[in-house]
Amino acid sequence: MSNFTLEWVIPKERAGKDIKTFLSEEHISRRALTDIKFAGGTISVNGKEENVRYFLDEGDRLEIVFPPEPVNPRLAQEHIPLDIIYEDRDILVINKPPYMSTIPSREHPSGSVANALAYYYEHQGSAKAAVHIVTRLDRNTSGLLLAAKHRHAHHLFGLQQKEAIIHRAYEAIAAGTFWKKRDVIDVPIGRKQTSIIEREVRRDGKRAVTVYEVQKQMKDAAFLKIKLETGRTHQIRVHLSHIGHPLFGDELYGGPMNGMMRQALHCSELSFFHPLTKKEMFFNAPLPQDMQMLLEELEIRG
Repeated sequence: MSNFTLEWVIPKERAGKDIKTFLSEEHISRRALTDIKFAGGTISVNGKEENVRYFLDEGDRLEIVFPPEPVNPRLAQEHIPLDIIYEDRDILVINKPPYMSTIPSREHPSGSVANALAYYYEHQGSAKAAVHIVTRLDRNTSGLLLAAKHRHAHHLFGLQQKEAIIHRAYEAIAAGTFWKKRDVIDVPIGRKQTSIIEREVRRDGKRAVTVYEVQKQMKDAAFLKIKLETGRTHQIRVHLSHIGHPLFGDELYGGPMNGMMRQALHCSELSFFHPLTKKEMFFNAPLPQDMQMLLEELEIRG
């Protein structure tokens, strides 16, 4: 596959600008321009290579070709099947199963989504590029995960994240009886001083906002839909534990261990604007089997 390329035909209202200004308005980063200039990319107008000081006329065809992306040699390629919900030239949406890390870690150096994507890119005809994960999930959390297929898409998604316009919704099964059908948990979260993994509610933490809505209240358990206004590590797990309703299977934060071998948490909805087409996109993923079985068992109990 050829290097990633972008093209524009210059409209009348944008004529008279130099290439550098035009590309800045198109959110081409300064780093990307440097790479194009020095690492093997090209900028051309009407088929002729030009520099960024060139002034554009109406009707000019501007093309930029990004240089090849360096592939991380330390990221092992692993032939692991992926449940790909959507794919195009720029993005991938994956339904991640539980017990699979998003990226390798010291505790789990292999078997991650990133390892699987490295193999997929190499063997499925995609551009040889670095793996760009946009939205991560904890190892034992299932559901929708977003990846960019090149640096420019990743950069544009980063801008969306800063503006909080990438939205995710989760489904969860939590312990106890909820007296409020809907509530907002707005308390700060920080790293627990005695652990490199565990988080806790603490005054000096970063602001964290979780909105939950009870979909079904059962005896000593509830099925929840959850949306995040911030994205702190373990946010849902910490917040629900803090208010006395830890997730089923969440041993780290005090959840009941009957019926689940992992935290009962699933990213069920994902929405964003496509970084290149600007089209609004929405995806959903059904509740996985282990959570469905637990929910049915809890419903039988009442």
